[in-house]
Amino acid sequence: MKLSNQTWAFIPARSGSKSIKNKNLLKLNGIHLIGHSILFAKKLKKISKVVFSSDSKKYLNIAKKYKPDIIHKRSKKNSSDKATDLDFLKEIIKYLFNNHNYKPDLIVLLRGNCPSRNLKNLDKAIKYFKQNMKKYTSLRSVTKMSETSYKTFY
Repeated sequence: MKLSNQTWAFIPARSGSKSIKNKNLLKLNGIHLIGHSILFAKKLKKISKVVFSSDSKKYLNIAKKYKPDIIHKRSKKNSSDKATDLDFLKEIIKYLFNNHNYKPDLIVLLRGNCPSRNLKNLDKAIKYFKQNMKKYTSLRSVTKMSETSYKTFY
């Protein structure tokens, strides 16, 4: 196994959303939401490879248009709304090891349906995290909510 000593972006996009059907395929300025995530990941300074993963053949075919480095067909088990990020990450890391002989040193998880990220801020966060990896095991971004927590759970 090669430890890549690289930072890879993983973009999971499962089908089967209960709230908005196929929300990952909605277009913003003529680009699918999953396309925005792939293109964004490619612009990040520290990202070596972009990996797109979905359980949907349709999503995988659309993702190909945006040219991620690796496309992964995710299992149905790890695409359910009960599956956790950890379940997904274990599956994709095993896939990368078995099929590409790689295990990335650092993973940046980018949701497929979040087009309004700030490139400069994420580049800065990745750089900071890489410089402080001995102190921390993970980094999570947060943002101020537009509504109260009560409304989110309601």
